[in-house]
Amino acid sequence: MIADVNGVVLGVFVFLFLLVTVLGFAAARWRRAQSLDSLDEWGLGGRGFGTFIAWFLIGGDIYTAYTFIAVPATLYAGSAVGFFAVPYTIVVYPLIFVFLPRLWSVSHRHGYVTPADFVQGRYDSRPLALAVALTGILATMPYIALQLVGMQVVLEVMGLGTDSDNWLVQDFPLLLAFVVLAAYTYSSGLRAPALIAFVKDTLIYLVIIVAVLYLPSQLGGWGNIFSSVNDSFTSFNVDNADAIAAGEAAPKGSMPPGPAQWAYASLALGSALALFMYPHSVTGVLSTRSRSVIRRNAALLPAYSFLLGLLALLGFVAIAAGVKVENPQQAVPQLFENEFSPWFAGVAFAAIVIGALVPAAIMSIAAANLWTRNIYRAFINRNATHAQEAKQSKVASLLVKFGALVFVLALSNSFAINLQLLGGVWILQTLPAIVIGLYTRWMHRWALFAGWAVGMAWGTWLAYGVSSPVQDHFGGPLVNFPGTETKFYIALIAFAANLLVAVVLTVVFRALGVAEGVDQTRAQDYHADAGDPGVEAELEPHEAIRT
Repeated sequence: MIADVNGVVLGVFVFLFLLVTVLGFAAARWRRAQSLDSLDEWGLGGRGFGTFIAWFLIGGDIYTAYTFIAVPATLYAGSAVGFFAVPYTIVVYPLIFVFLPRLWSVSHRHGYVTPADFVQGRYDSRPLALAVALTGILATMPYIALQLVGMQVVLEVMGLGTDSDNWLVQDFPLLLAFVVLAAYTYSSGLRAPALIAFVKDTLIYLVIIVAVLYLPSQLGGWGNIFSSVNDSFTSFNVDNADAIAAGEAAPKGSMPPGPAQWAYASLALGSALALFMYPHSVTGVLSTRSRSVIRRNAALLPAYSFLLGLLALLGFVAIAAGVKVENPQQAVPQLFENEFSPWFAGVAFAAIVIGALVPAAIMSIAAANLWTRNIYRAFINRNATHAQEAKQSKVASLLVKFGALVFVLALSNSFAINLQLLGGVWILQTLPAIVIGLYTRWMHRWALFAGWAVGMAWGTWLAYGVSSPVQDHFGGPLVNFPGTETKFYIALIAFAANLLVAVVLTVVFRALGVAEGVDQTRAQDYHADAGDPGVEAELEPHEAIRT
Protein backbone atom coordinates (compact mmCIF):
# COMPACT_ATOMS: atom_id res chain seq x y z
CA MET A 1 0.00 0.00 0.00
CA ILE A 2 2.91 2.35 0.60
CA ALA A 3 5.53 3.00 -2.05
CA ASP A 4 8.56 5.19 -1.55
CA VAL A 5 7.03 7.18 1.29
CA ASN A 6 9.38 9.50 3.16
CA GLY A 7 9.06 8.69 6.87
CA VAL A 8 9.39 12.32 8.01
CA VAL A 9 6.76 13.50 5.53
CA LEU A 10 4.39 10.75 6.61
CA GLY A 11 5.02 11.33 10.31
CA VAL A 12 4.26 15.06 10.15
CA PHE A 13 1.22 14.42 7.97
CA VAL A 14 -0.21 11.77 10.31
CA PHE A 15 0.40 13.94 13.40
CA LEU A 16 -1.52 16.90 11.96
CA PHE A 17 -4.29 14.65 10.67
CA LEU A 18 -4.69 13.08 14.12
CA LEU A 19 -4.75 16.56 15.63
CA VAL A 20 -7.72 17.65 13.54
CA THR A 21 -9.42 14.31 14.22
CA VAL A 22 -9.21 14.93 17.97
CA LEU A 23 -10.47 18.49 17.45
CA GLY A 24 -13.35 17.17 15.35
CA PHE A 25 -14.63 14.93 18.13
CA ALA A 26 -13.87 17.52 20.84
CA ALA A 27 -16.01 20.04 18.95
CA ALA A 28 -19.13 18.37 20.34
CA ARG A 29 -18.21 20.01 23.70
CA TRP A 30 -17.12 23.34 22.20
CA ARG A 31 -19.67 26.10 22.84
CA ARG A 32 -21.64 23.23 24.29
CA ALA A 33 -25.43 23.24 24.06
CA GLN A 34 -27.73 21.19 26.25
CA SER A 35 -28.31 18.92 23.27
CA LEU A 36 -27.26 18.67 19.62
CA ASP A 37 -30.58 17.03 18.77
CA SER A 38 -31.88 19.89 16.64
CA LEU A 39 -30.88 21.37 13.31
CA ASP A 40 -30.22 24.76 14.93
CA GLU A 41 -27.54 23.13 17.09
CA TRP A 42 -26.20 20.26 14.97
CA GLY A 43 -26.63 21.85 11.53
CA LEU A 44 -26.04 25.55 12.33
CA GLY A 45 -23.76 25.42 15.37
CA GLY A 46 -26.34 27.14 17.59
CA ARG A 47 -26.61 30.15 15.21
CA GLY A 48 -24.13 32.02 17.41
CA PHE A 49 -20.77 32.28 15.60
CA GLY A 50 -19.15 35.72 15.77
CA THR A 51 -16.92 37.52 13.28
CA PHE A 52 -13.73 35.70 14.22
CA ILE A 53 -15.16 32.19 13.99
CA ALA A 54 -17.30 32.98 10.95
CA TRP A 55 -14.29 34.31 9.03
CA PHE A 56 -12.50 30.98 9.36
CA LEU A 57 -15.66 28.92 8.83
CA ILE A 58 -16.91 30.70 5.70
CA GLY A 59 -13.41 31.06 4.30
CA GLY A 60 -12.72 27.39 4.94
CA ASP A 61 -16.05 26.58 3.33
CA ILE A 62 -15.63 28.37 0.01
CA TYR A 63 -11.85 28.03 -0.46
CA THR A 64 -11.57 24.30 -0.82
CA ALA A 65 -8.74 21.85 -1.29
CA TYR A 66 -9.62 21.56 -4.94
CA THR A 67 -9.19 25.33 -5.27
CA PHE A 68 -5.66 24.91 -3.91
CA ILE A 69 -5.04 22.20 -6.51
CA ALA A 70 -7.08 23.24 -9.57
CA VAL A 71 -6.32 26.94 -9.95
CA PRO A 72 -2.52 26.57 -10.11
CA ALA A 73 -2.95 23.36 -12.12
CA THR A 74 -4.86 25.27 -14.79
CA LEU A 75 -2.10 27.85 -15.08
CA TYR A 76 0.52 25.09 -15.06
CA ALA A 77 -1.30 23.59 -18.06
CA GLY A 78 -1.06 26.92 -19.87
CA SER A 79 -4.68 28.09 -19.71
CA ALA A 80 -4.72 31.64 -18.34
CA VAL A 81 -8.55 31.52 -18.44
CA GLY A 82 -8.27 29.50 -15.23
CA PHE A 83 -7.19 32.66 -13.45
CA PHE A 84 -10.87 33.75 -13.52
CA ALA A 85 -11.15 32.43 -9.96
CA VAL A 86 -9.32 35.50 -8.63
CA PRO A 87 -11.59 38.25 -10.03
CA TYR A 88 -14.73 36.26 -9.27
CA THR A 89 -13.84 36.05 -5.58
CA ILE A 90 -13.31 39.81 -5.63
CA VAL A 91 -16.66 40.48 -7.32
CA VAL A 92 -18.64 38.21 -5.02
CA TYR A 93 -18.11 40.02 -1.71
CA PRO A 94 -19.85 43.29 -2.60
CA LEU A 95 -22.77 41.15 -3.82
CA ILE A 96 -23.08 39.23 -0.57
CA PHE A 97 -22.72 42.42 1.45
CA VAL A 98 -26.00 43.53 -0.12
CA PHE A 99 -28.29 40.50 -0.03
CA LEU A 100 -27.04 38.03 2.59
CA PRO A 101 -27.93 40.20 5.62
CA ARG A 102 -31.54 40.17 4.38
CA LEU A 103 -31.48 36.38 4.10
CA TRP A 104 -29.98 36.13 7.60
CA SER A 105 -32.70 38.37 9.06
CA VAL A 106 -35.70 36.61 7.57
CA SER A 107 -34.19 33.18 8.31
CA HIS A 108 -33.55 33.99 11.97
CA ARG A 109 -36.99 35.55 12.34
CA HIS A 110 -38.75 32.44 10.99
CA GLY A 111 -36.29 29.71 11.97
CA TYR A 112 -35.32 28.86 8.40
CA VAL A 113 -32.40 26.44 8.16
CA THR A 114 -32.02 26.20 4.38
CA PRO A 115 -32.56 28.53 1.41
CA ALA A 116 -35.41 26.25 0.35
CA ASP A 117 -37.10 27.00 3.70
CA PHE A 118 -37.12 30.68 2.74
CA VAL A 119 -38.51 29.92 -0.73
CA GLN A 120 -41.31 27.87 0.83
CA GLY A 121 -42.20 30.66 3.24
CA ARG A 122 -41.92 33.44 0.67
CA TYR A 123 -43.86 31.84 -2.19
CA ASP A 124 -46.03 29.26 -0.39
CA SER A 125 -44.89 26.68 -2.93
CA ARG A 126 -43.73 23.23 -1.91
CA PRO A 127 -42.81 22.28 -5.52
CA LEU A 128 -40.59 25.35 -5.89
CA ALA A 129 -38.96 24.72 -2.51
CA LEU A 130 -38.42 21.08 -3.50
CA ALA A 131 -36.80 22.21 -6.77
CA VAL A 132 -34.40 24.48 -4.85
CA ALA A 133 -33.59 21.69 -2.37
CA LEU A 134 -32.96 19.04 -5.03
CA THR A 135 -30.82 21.46 -7.04
CA GLY A 136 -28.75 22.23 -3.95
CA ILE A 137 -28.15 18.55 -3.23
CA LEU A 138 -27.37 17.81 -6.88
CA ALA A 139 -24.90 20.68 -7.21
CA THR A 140 -23.21 19.86 -3.90
CA MET A 141 -22.50 16.19 -4.62
CA PRO A 142 -19.76 16.69 -7.25
CA TYR A 143 -18.36 19.51 -5.12
CA ILE A 144 -17.87 17.07 -2.23
CA ALA A 145 -16.44 14.54 -4.67
CA LEU A 146 -13.83 17.01 -5.79
CA GLN A 147 -12.57 17.39 -2.25
CA LEU A 148 -11.74 13.72 -2.58
CA VAL A 149 -9.96 14.36 -5.87
CA GLY A 150 -7.77 16.94 -4.15
CA MET A 151 -7.01 14.48 -1.35
CA GLN A 152 -6.24 11.72 -3.85
CA VAL A 153 -3.70 13.90 -5.64
CA VAL A 154 -1.81 14.63 -2.42
CA LEU A 155 -1.84 10.98 -1.33
CA GLU A 156 -0.56 9.92 -4.76
CA VAL A 157 2.35 12.35 -4.62
CA MET A 158 3.16 11.17 -1.09
CA GLY A 159 3.25 7.58 -2.39
CA LEU A 160 0.33 6.26 -0.36
CA GLY A 161 -1.80 3.59 -1.98
CA THR A 162 -0.19 3.81 -5.40
CA ASP A 163 1.51 0.42 -5.81
CA SER A 164 -1.45 -1.94 -5.84
CA ASP A 165 -3.84 -3.07 -8.56
CA ASN A 166 -6.47 -3.73 -5.91
CA TRP A 167 -8.73 -0.65 -5.79
CA LEU A 168 -9.58 -1.24 -2.12
CA VAL A 169 -5.92 -1.33 -1.10
CA GLN A 170 -5.02 1.53 -3.42
CA ASP A 171 -7.72 3.83 -2.04
CA PHE A 172 -7.49 2.72 1.61
CA PRO A 173 -5.91 6.00 2.84
CA LEU A 174 -8.71 7.95 1.18
CA LEU A 175 -11.35 5.63 2.62
CA LEU A 176 -9.86 5.97 6.10
CA ALA A 177 -9.79 9.78 5.89
CA PHE A 178 -13.45 9.92 4.94
CA VAL A 179 -14.52 7.41 7.59
CA VAL A 180 -12.92 9.69 10.18
CA LEU A 181 -14.58 12.74 8.60
CA ALA A 182 -17.97 11.03 8.62
CA ALA A 183 -17.58 10.01 12.26
CA TYR A 184 -16.77 13.39 13.73
CA THR A 185 -19.27 15.23 11.52
CA TYR A 186 -21.98 12.84 12.73
CA SER A 187 -20.90 13.44 16.31
CA SER A 188 -20.29 17.20 16.34
CA GLY A 189 -22.18 18.69 13.39
CA LEU A 190 -21.15 22.15 12.15
CA ARG A 191 -19.03 22.74 15.25
CA ALA A 192 -16.46 20.23 13.92
CA PRO A 193 -15.51 22.05 10.69
CA ALA A 194 -15.80 25.41 12.48
CA LEU A 195 -13.15 24.36 15.01
CA ILE A 196 -10.93 22.56 12.49
CA ALA A 197 -11.04 25.60 10.19
CA PHE A 198 -8.70 27.40 12.61
CA VAL A 199 -6.01 24.77 12.04
CA LYS A 200 -6.71 24.47 8.33
CA ASP A 201 -6.46 28.18 7.55
CA THR A 202 -3.40 28.67 9.75
CA LEU A 203 -1.58 25.87 7.93
CA ILE A 204 -2.66 27.07 4.49
CA TYR A 205 -1.54 30.63 5.10
CA LEU A 206 1.77 29.40 6.53
CA VAL A 207 2.47 27.13 3.58
CA ILE A 208 1.53 29.65 0.90
CA ILE A 209 3.44 32.56 2.46
CA VAL A 210 6.54 30.40 2.84
CA ALA A 211 6.12 29.12 -0.71
CA VAL A 212 5.85 32.55 -2.37
CA LEU A 213 8.80 33.89 -0.38
CA TYR A 214 11.12 30.89 -0.35
CA LEU A 215 10.58 29.26 -3.74
CA PRO A 216 11.25 32.36 -5.91
CA SER A 217 14.49 32.92 -3.99
CA GLN A 218 15.58 29.44 -5.08
CA LEU A 219 14.53 29.97 -8.69
CA GLY A 220 16.12 33.30 -9.50
CA GLY A 221 13.25 35.56 -8.51
CA TRP A 222 9.85 36.27 -10.01
CA GLY A 223 11.36 37.82 -13.12
CA ASN A 224 13.10 34.57 -13.96
CA ILE A 225 9.96 32.58 -13.17
CA PHE A 226 7.81 34.59 -15.60
CA SER A 227 10.54 34.45 -18.23
CA SER A 228 10.74 30.66 -17.89
CA VAL A 229 6.97 30.37 -18.19
CA ASN A 230 6.86 32.50 -21.35
CA ASP A 231 9.70 30.49 -22.90
CA SER A 232 7.92 27.23 -22.06
CA PHE A 233 4.63 28.37 -23.54
CA THR A 234 6.27 29.81 -26.65
CA SER A 235 8.19 26.60 -27.23
CA PHE A 236 5.00 24.55 -26.90
CA ASN A 237 3.09 26.76 -29.33
CA VAL A 238 5.90 26.58 -31.93
CA ASP A 239 6.34 22.81 -31.63
CA ASN A 240 2.59 22.21 -31.87
CA ALA A 241 1.69 24.90 -34.41
CA ASP A 242 0.05 22.43 -36.82
CA ALA A 243 -2.05 20.79 -34.10
CA ILE A 244 -3.12 24.21 -32.79
CA ALA A 245 -4.09 25.35 -36.30
CA ALA A 246 -6.16 22.18 -36.75
CA GLY A 247 -7.91 22.69 -33.44
CA GLU A 248 -6.39 19.52 -31.99
CA ALA A 249 -4.50 21.40 -29.26
CA ALA A 250 -5.02 24.65 -27.39
CA PRO A 251 -2.31 27.31 -27.42
CA LYS A 252 -0.68 28.14 -24.12
CA GLY A 253 -0.25 31.64 -22.78
CA SER A 254 -0.03 33.77 -19.66
CA MET A 255 -2.79 36.11 -20.90
CA PRO A 256 -6.16 35.07 -22.36
CA PRO A 257 -6.18 35.55 -26.15
CA GLY A 258 -8.90 37.71 -27.71
CA PRO A 259 -11.37 34.88 -28.42
CA ALA A 260 -11.09 33.68 -24.80
CA GLN A 261 -11.70 37.00 -23.08
CA TRP A 262 -15.49 36.67 -23.00
CA ALA A 263 -15.03 33.15 -21.69
CA TYR A 264 -12.83 34.56 -18.92
CA ALA A 265 -15.30 37.34 -18.07
CA SER A 266 -18.40 35.13 -18.15
CA LEU A 267 -16.76 32.47 -15.98
CA ALA A 268 -15.84 35.12 -13.43
CA LEU A 269 -19.30 36.72 -13.35
CA GLY A 270 -21.25 33.45 -13.44
CA SER A 271 -19.15 31.92 -10.68
CA ALA A 272 -19.53 35.04 -8.53
CA LEU A 273 -23.32 34.92 -8.87
CA ALA A 274 -23.41 31.20 -8.13
CA LEU A 275 -21.01 30.92 -5.20
CA PHE A 276 -23.35 31.96 -2.39
CA MET A 277 -26.29 30.08 -3.89
CA TYR A 278 -24.60 26.85 -2.82
CA PRO A 279 -26.28 25.49 0.32
CA HIS A 280 -22.98 25.12 2.17
CA SER A 281 -22.25 28.82 1.70
CA VAL A 282 -25.70 29.72 3.06
CA THR A 283 -25.20 27.33 5.98
CA GLY A 284 -22.03 29.17 7.01
CA VAL A 285 -23.85 32.52 6.82
CA LEU A 286 -26.91 31.38 8.80
CA SER A 287 -24.66 30.08 11.60
CA THR A 288 -23.56 33.64 12.44
CA ARG A 289 -25.07 35.58 15.32
CA SER A 290 -25.98 38.92 13.69
CA ARG A 291 -26.28 40.89 10.46
CA SER A 292 -23.18 42.88 11.31
CA VAL A 293 -21.11 39.69 11.44
CA ILE A 294 -22.01 39.02 7.81
CA ARG A 295 -21.10 42.54 6.72
CA ARG A 296 -17.79 42.44 8.56
CA ASN A 297 -16.96 39.12 6.95
CA ALA A 298 -17.86 40.43 3.51
CA ALA A 299 -15.26 43.14 4.14
CA LEU A 300 -12.63 40.77 5.57
CA LEU A 301 -12.96 37.72 3.33
CA PRO A 302 -11.18 39.33 0.33
CA ALA A 303 -8.01 38.44 2.22
CA TYR A 304 -8.65 34.96 0.87
CA SER A 305 -8.66 36.38 -2.66
CA PHE A 306 -5.10 37.54 -2.03
CA LEU A 307 -4.30 34.00 -0.91
CA LEU A 308 -5.90 32.61 -4.07
CA GLY A 309 -3.80 34.87 -6.26
CA LEU A 310 -0.65 33.59 -4.57
CA LEU A 311 -1.84 30.01 -5.01
CA ALA A 312 -2.45 30.53 -8.71
CA LEU A 313 1.12 31.77 -9.21
CA LEU A 314 2.44 28.48 -7.84
CA GLY A 315 1.39 26.93 -11.16
CA PHE A 316 3.98 29.16 -12.85
CA VAL A 317 6.52 28.42 -10.10
CA ALA A 318 6.13 24.69 -10.83
CA ILE A 319 6.97 25.29 -14.50
CA ALA A 320 10.07 27.31 -13.60
CA ALA A 321 11.12 24.61 -11.13
CA GLY A 322 11.00 21.99 -13.87
CA VAL A 323 8.15 19.96 -12.36
CA LYS A 324 7.04 17.29 -14.84
CA VAL A 325 3.73 15.54 -14.18
CA GLU A 326 1.19 13.99 -16.54
CA ASN A 327 -1.71 15.14 -14.37
CA PRO A 328 -1.52 18.96 -13.89
CA GLN A 329 -3.35 18.59 -10.58
CA GLN A 330 -0.21 17.03 -9.16
CA ALA A 331 1.91 20.06 -10.05
CA VAL A 332 1.75 21.92 -6.73
CA PRO A 333 2.05 18.86 -4.44
CA GLN A 334 4.98 17.65 -6.54
CA LEU A 335 6.53 21.12 -6.34
CA PHE A 336 6.29 20.99 -2.56
CA GLU A 337 7.85 17.53 -2.42
CA ASN A 338 10.71 18.54 -4.70
CA GLU A 339 11.55 21.91 -3.15
CA PHE A 340 10.64 21.74 0.55
CA SER A 341 12.42 19.89 3.31
CA PRO A 342 10.57 16.67 4.26
CA TRP A 343 9.07 18.03 7.47
CA PHE A 344 7.63 21.12 5.77
CA ALA A 345 6.40 19.05 2.83
CA GLY A 346 4.46 17.03 5.42
CA VAL A 347 2.95 20.26 6.76
CA ALA A 348 2.00 21.34 3.21
CA PHE A 349 0.38 18.00 2.36
CA ALA A 350 -1.56 18.00 5.64
CA ALA A 351 -2.75 21.56 4.95
CA ILE A 352 -4.23 20.53 1.60
CA VAL A 353 -5.90 17.37 2.93
CA ILE A 354 -7.29 19.18 5.99
CA GLY A 355 -8.40 21.86 3.54
CA ALA A 356 -10.55 19.17 1.93
CA LEU A 357 -12.06 17.95 5.18
CA VAL A 358 -13.51 21.31 6.28
CA PRO A 359 -15.57 22.11 3.17
CA ALA A 360 -16.54 18.47 2.67
CA ALA A 361 -18.00 18.41 6.19
CA ILE A 362 -19.93 21.66 5.71
CA MET A 363 -21.19 20.59 2.29
CA SER A 364 -22.47 17.27 3.60
CA ILE A 365 -24.21 19.00 6.52
CA ALA A 366 -25.85 21.53 4.18
CA ALA A 367 -27.05 18.83 1.79
CA ALA A 368 -28.36 16.78 4.73
CA ASN A 369 -30.28 19.78 6.06
CA LEU A 370 -31.95 20.20 2.66
CA TRP A 371 -33.01 16.57 2.70
CA THR A 372 -34.38 16.79 6.21
CA ARG A 373 -36.25 20.10 6.06
CA ASN A 374 -37.42 20.20 2.46
CA ILE A 375 -37.98 16.55 1.56
CA TYR A 376 -38.33 14.45 4.74
CA ARG A 377 -40.31 17.00 6.78
CA ALA A 378 -42.16 18.50 3.82
CA PHE A 379 -43.29 15.25 2.21
CA ILE A 380 -42.63 12.27 4.50
CA ASN A 381 -43.10 13.28 8.14
CA ARG A 382 -44.67 16.72 8.45
CA ASN A 383 -44.83 16.41 12.25
CA ALA A 384 -41.17 15.51 12.74
CA THR A 385 -39.70 16.52 16.08
CA HIS A 386 -36.41 18.42 16.42
CA ALA A 387 -34.69 15.20 17.48
CA GLN A 388 -36.06 13.31 14.47
CA GLU A 389 -34.86 16.08 12.16
CA ALA A 390 -31.38 15.98 13.66
CA LYS A 391 -31.26 12.20 13.33
CA GLN A 392 -32.31 12.39 9.69
CA SER A 393 -29.61 14.98 8.93
CA LYS A 394 -26.92 12.96 10.65
CA VAL A 395 -27.75 9.85 8.63
CA ALA A 396 -28.18 11.82 5.40
CA SER A 397 -24.78 13.47 5.92
CA LEU A 398 -23.20 10.01 5.97
CA LEU A 399 -24.99 8.95 2.80
CA VAL A 400 -23.98 12.14 0.99
CA LYS A 401 -20.32 11.67 1.92
CA PHE A 402 -20.13 8.06 0.89
CA GLY A 403 -22.18 8.71 -2.23
CA ALA A 404 -19.52 11.23 -3.24
CA LEU A 405 -16.80 8.73 -2.32
CA VAL A 406 -18.33 6.05 -4.56
CA PHE A 407 -18.73 8.68 -7.27
CA VAL A 408 -15.00 9.42 -7.30
CA LEU A 409 -13.87 5.81 -6.99
CA ALA A 410 -16.21 4.61 -9.74
CA LEU A 411 -15.51 7.34 -12.31
CA SER A 412 -12.36 8.83 -13.77
CA ASN A 413 -10.98 11.96 -12.15
CA SER A 414 -11.32 13.85 -15.42
CA PHE A 415 -15.04 13.09 -15.55
CA ALA A 416 -15.53 14.14 -11.93
CA ILE A 417 -13.66 17.40 -12.45
CA ASN A 418 -15.69 18.37 -15.49
CA LEU A 419 -18.95 17.30 -13.89
CA GLN A 420 -18.24 19.72 -11.05
CA LEU A 421 -18.53 22.53 -13.57
CA LEU A 422 -22.18 21.58 -13.84
CA GLY A 423 -22.54 22.63 -10.20
CA GLY A 424 -22.42 26.29 -11.21
CA VAL A 425 -24.84 25.67 -14.10
CA TRP A 426 -27.36 24.05 -11.80
CA ILE A 427 -27.09 26.16 -8.65
CA LEU A 428 -27.32 29.46 -10.54
CA GLN A 429 -30.86 28.51 -11.58
CA THR A 430 -31.99 28.98 -7.97
CA LEU A 431 -30.91 32.64 -7.87
CA PRO A 432 -34.20 34.18 -9.11
CA ALA A 433 -36.26 32.42 -6.42
CA ILE A 434 -33.81 33.24 -3.61
CA VAL A 435 -32.16 36.60 -4.34
CA ILE A 436 -34.97 38.31 -6.24
CA GLY A 437 -37.35 36.95 -3.62
CA LEU A 438 -35.44 38.78 -0.92
CA TYR A 439 -36.45 42.12 -2.47
CA THR A 440 -39.79 41.58 -4.19
CA ARG A 441 -42.57 39.05 -4.52
CA TRP A 442 -43.57 40.28 -7.97
CA MET A 443 -42.29 37.05 -9.59
CA HIS A 444 -45.02 34.40 -9.71
CA ARG A 445 -44.22 31.11 -7.99
CA TRP A 446 -45.19 28.96 -11.01
CA ALA A 447 -43.26 31.26 -13.35
CA LEU A 448 -40.16 30.82 -11.17
CA PHE A 449 -40.67 27.06 -11.25
CA ALA A 450 -40.99 27.05 -15.04
CA GLY A 451 -37.91 29.28 -15.40
CA TRP A 452 -35.94 26.95 -13.12
CA ALA A 453 -36.99 23.91 -15.19
CA VAL A 454 -35.98 25.59 -18.47
CA GLY A 455 -32.63 26.75 -17.08
CA MET A 456 -31.83 23.33 -15.62
CA ALA A 457 -32.81 21.44 -18.77
CA TRP A 458 -31.08 23.73 -21.24
CA GLY A 459 -27.97 24.16 -19.13
CA THR A 460 -27.59 20.41 -18.65
CA TRP A 461 -28.20 19.77 -22.35
CA LEU A 462 -25.59 22.33 -23.41
CA ALA A 463 -23.05 20.88 -20.97
CA TYR A 464 -23.82 17.34 -22.18
CA GLY A 465 -22.90 18.39 -25.70
CA VAL A 466 -19.42 19.66 -24.78
CA SER A 467 -16.65 17.20 -25.63
CA SER A 468 -13.00 17.18 -24.69
CA PRO A 469 -9.96 15.04 -25.59
CA VAL A 470 -10.73 12.72 -22.64
CA GLN A 471 -14.54 12.44 -22.82
CA ASP A 472 -17.42 12.86 -25.22
CA HIS A 473 -19.82 14.65 -22.86
CA PHE A 474 -19.59 17.18 -19.99
CA GLY A 475 -16.12 18.09 -21.25
CA GLY A 476 -16.10 21.71 -20.05
CA PRO A 477 -18.10 24.75 -18.98
CA LEU A 478 -18.03 26.78 -22.23
CA VAL A 479 -20.09 26.80 -25.43
CA ASN A 480 -20.54 29.25 -28.28
CA PHE A 481 -22.92 32.04 -27.32
CA PRO A 482 -26.08 31.57 -29.44
CA GLY A 483 -25.58 32.99 -32.93
CA THR A 484 -21.86 33.69 -32.45
CA GLU A 485 -18.49 31.95 -32.30
CA THR A 486 -17.72 33.53 -28.90
CA LYS A 487 -17.17 31.09 -26.04
CA PHE A 488 -19.38 31.78 -23.02
CA TYR A 489 -20.09 30.16 -19.65
CA ILE A 490 -23.05 27.79 -19.95
CA ALA A 491 -24.42 28.79 -16.53
CA LEU A 492 -25.03 32.39 -17.63
CA ILE A 493 -26.72 31.34 -20.88
CA ALA A 494 -29.08 29.00 -18.98
CA PHE A 495 -29.66 31.67 -16.34
CA ALA A 496 -30.68 34.21 -18.99
CA ALA A 497 -33.24 31.74 -20.39
CA ASN A 498 -34.46 31.02 -16.84
CA LEU A 499 -34.97 34.70 -16.07
CA LEU A 500 -36.68 35.43 -19.42
CA VAL A 501 -39.17 32.59 -18.96
CA ALA A 502 -39.87 33.59 -15.35
CA VAL A 503 -40.56 37.25 -16.25
CA VAL A 504 -42.77 36.47 -19.26
CA LEU A 505 -44.81 33.82 -17.44
CA THR A 506 -45.19 36.07 -14.39
CA VAL A 507 -46.96 38.60 -16.62
CA VAL A 508 -49.10 35.84 -18.15
CA PHE A 509 -50.05 34.17 -14.85
CA ARG A 510 -50.89 37.50 -13.24
CA ALA A 511 -53.09 38.40 -16.20
CA LEU A 512 -54.86 35.04 -15.88
CA GLY A 513 -55.29 35.45 -12.12
CA VAL A 514 -53.41 32.25 -11.21
CA ALA A 515 -53.20 31.90 -7.40
CA GLU A 516 -49.97 33.31 -5.97
CA GLY A 517 -50.06 31.70 -2.50
CA VAL A 518 -49.65 33.39 0.86
CA ASP A 519 -46.40 35.15 1.76
CA GLN A 520 -45.46 34.18 5.33
CA THR A 521 -42.87 36.95 5.61
CA ARG A 522 -43.28 40.66 6.30
CA ALA A 523 -41.24 43.66 5.19
CA GLN A 524 -39.75 44.20 8.65
CA ASP A 525 -38.50 40.58 8.74
CA TYR A 526 -35.79 41.45 6.22
CA HIS A 527 -34.21 43.99 8.57
CA ALA A 528 -34.45 42.09 11.86
CA ASP A 529 -31.24 41.85 13.85
CA ALA A 530 -29.95 40.16 16.99
CA GLY A 531 -31.86 41.45 20.01
CA ASP A 532 -35.08 42.07 18.12
CA PRO A 533 -38.19 40.07 19.13
CA GLY A 534 -37.89 36.53 17.86
CA VAL A 535 -34.17 36.84 17.13
CA GLU A 536 -31.52 35.38 19.42
CA ALA A 537 -29.62 38.10 21.32
CA GLU A 538 -26.02 38.67 20.21
CA LEU A 539 -23.41 37.33 22.58
CA GLU A 540 -20.65 39.48 23.99
CA PRO A 541 -17.42 39.07 21.99
CA HIS A 542 -15.58 37.22 24.75
CA GLU A 543 -18.54 34.85 25.12
CA ALA A 544 -18.77 34.23 21.40
CA ILE A 545 -15.29 32.73 21.10
CA ARG A 546 -14.99 30.95 24.39
CA THR A 547 -14.40 27.24 24.36
